[in-house]
Amino acid sequence: MATPIGHLGDLTRRAEDVLKSVQIIAAEDTRRTRVLLEHIGHRAPEILSLHVHNEAEKSGGLVQRLLQGADIALVSDAGTPLINDPGYPLIQQAWQAGIQTVPVPGSSAVTALLSVCPLPCQPFIYIGFLPAKAKARRVELKQHLQHGAALVFLESPKRIRQTLADLQHTTRRIMLGRELTKRHESLYVGTAGEILAQLDDSPKGEMTVVIECGQGGGQNLEHERLLRVLLEEMSPSQAARLGANILRVKKSELYDLAVQLNRADI
Repeated sequence: MATPIGHLGDLTRRAEDVLKSVQIIAAEDTRRTRVLLEHIGHRAPEILSLHVHNEAEKSGGLVQRLLQGADIALVSDAGTPLINDPGYPLIQQAWQAGIQTVPVPGSSAVTALLSVCPLPCQPFIYIGFLPAKAKARRVELKQHLQHGAALVFLESPKRIRQTLADLQHTTRRIMLGRELTKRHESLYVGTAGEILAQLDDSPKGEMTVVIECGQGGGQNLEHERLLRVLLEEMSPSQAARLGANILRVKKSELYDLAVQLNRADI
């Protein structure tokens, strides 16, 4: 179930009812969860720690508790479990055991930023966290920027300036949300260079980033999907020619993209 990403007032009434009704709360950070429980005036019967370093070991035991009739609420540090947060092994094993899992939606940094984004961002691809190493990060960004879809990802305050520097070659505009829903929430819109000029040298807080759709947006995404299928059976030139006939566009509009996709798959 989702918990607030910052502002405790964002906890839904349904989530509060669930927290007060279950026998066990499996929490990524028990300290943060106790603060949330104190906010709603509830003392949970049992809080267990379930995080990335122990979830493989503990999920089986929790599934057994579920089979014995216990109700368990899975909560992450903030936001929604499994969205770059722990919980997948538990959910997977619960489904395998025939146990009903119920989503309790709520706060998400991704949807929060998209809901106030003034840039074209449909359709979008959610990347999660980019690689920590510079070379791998640049390669992944380059690959994603070949798509027409908008890009949404999370970044640490330690790497955000480096990532924005890596994006200075693109003309696509960016929206950066820092500390969303918290006291020092900040929103920035502009090119990578323009946002870099506004950020502190050592920015703090959680970062969520949207890169606007490329020229053509969803149309480019449709072209890419078709070319990927065609490239499984033919050369880039042949794929571009056949794709142009299907989409009723000029071959020249597809050839460069076909070559790029073919190289990426080699």
